[in-house]
Amino acid sequence: MQIKDKIVVVTGSASGIGLALVTRFRQEGATVIASDLNAELGAQKAAELGVRFVAANVAKEDDVVRLIGDVEAQEGPIDLFCSNAGIAIGAGPETLDKHWQLIQDVNVMSHVWAARHLVPRMLERGGGYLLNTASAAGLLTELHSAPYAVTKHAALAFAEWLAVTYGDRGLKVSCLCPEGVWTPMIENAPILQPTAVTTEFLADKVMEALAAEQFLITTHPTTLQGFGQKASNYDVWISKMRHLRGKAMALLGQGQAAFVGKPE
Repeated sequence: MQIKDKIVVVTGSASGIGLALVTRFRQEGATVIASDLNAELGAQKAAELGVRFVAANVAKEDDVVRLIGDVEAQEGPIDLFCSNAGIAIGAGPETLDKHWQLIQDVNVMSHVWAARHLVPRMLERGGGYLLNTASAAGLLTELHSAPYAVTKHAALAFAEWLAVTYGDRGLKVSCLCPEGVWTPMIENAPILQPTAVTTEFLADKVMEALAAEQFLITTHPTTLQGFGQKASNYDVWISKMRHLRGKAMALLGQGQAAFVGKPE
């Protein structure tokens, strides 16, 4: 896909990856609509970039429907929808049910709701593109938060299913699986900081992948290396992850760690 003159929606646009995508798409000549739960910051950043902003809480299907309807009524048919909003919260199985539900709604169901209401429209008009942000945690795991690891695996699986099911009918799907990126979330993961990339570097990777209509987008060679090791010998990979988790927890100075709602 060439981005110039396309109508593009980005959720989670107020900071981090979402803000970088909005910035880059705007530079490439797209009509960009930014969206975020944080209406004040989101509107401010959108205004600075010269794009329209629509506040939405993607943890609610009604808000996703409203966002899609608003854009298609004002700008026209959406060419590229970036389900980028995501949070990290919780630690292990003791994480409260309400937090499991929240992260499930934001990290997984927002993708489902976007597809539910966009895929029929895109198929009817002969095509469209979905860019879903998951994480390297969807291919590997997350060392601090079980809810994050589980929901990012699910987000990747859903993107795979969409690509398999609708790829021959004109729907394009890419899944963004970054490793360490300098966003607010990385404050809680010091083990990722030494190799973290900038959001500008990530945006370059996204643009290259969209131009090639490539499904999987990664930011670090270690992601696919680790995925290959995981596939070839799961027990050895788990052993390595146990060791890495010990290092990660030592860096945090605690035996348990809980993510607290940091955006990506």
